[in-house]
Amino acid sequence: MLTRRETEARIVAPLIEALAEEFGRERVLEVVRDTVVRLAKAQGGELAEAMGGDDPATFLESMKYWRQDGALEIEVLEQTPEKLDFNVTRCRYAELYRALGIPELGAILSCNRDFAFAEGFNAEASLTRSQTILSGAGHCDFRFRFPPPAKD
Repeated sequence: MLTRRETEARIVAPLIEALAEEFGRERVLEVVRDTVVRLAKAQGGELAEAMGGDDPATFLESMKYWRQDGALEIEVLEQTPEKLDFNVTRCRYAELYRALGIPELGAILSCNRDFAFAEGFNAEASLTRSQTILSGAGHCDFRFRFPPPAKD
């Protein structure tokens, strides 16, 4: 996933800059933000379907794709059938966007995805995040709340 994000950024960043010169930076970034959100929501739903569930344990299991090769290091604080709290303590995605000199764009392409992705994964779940590594914090704080499991 990290390699994918790097490839996307190396293609999309110059394209966004060219479009921004032609049509205005704020408007282009707004369109990019909206597009990324739409795609993330759809991808969240697709992943839940592929994983066969939309609960906290399944979501945590799905993170293996983003954690591959140490791309994300996380510390799970609490996991229950209705809650998943974790901190991202290292984010190589943030490191990548900084190294490419595009942290603002990295926030739009990656961090911006999280809420929509969670909504797509489970429409009844909610995510709270007050800080990100890419914005300068020491860690990203993810706090997910899921609906109570259905009773048989």
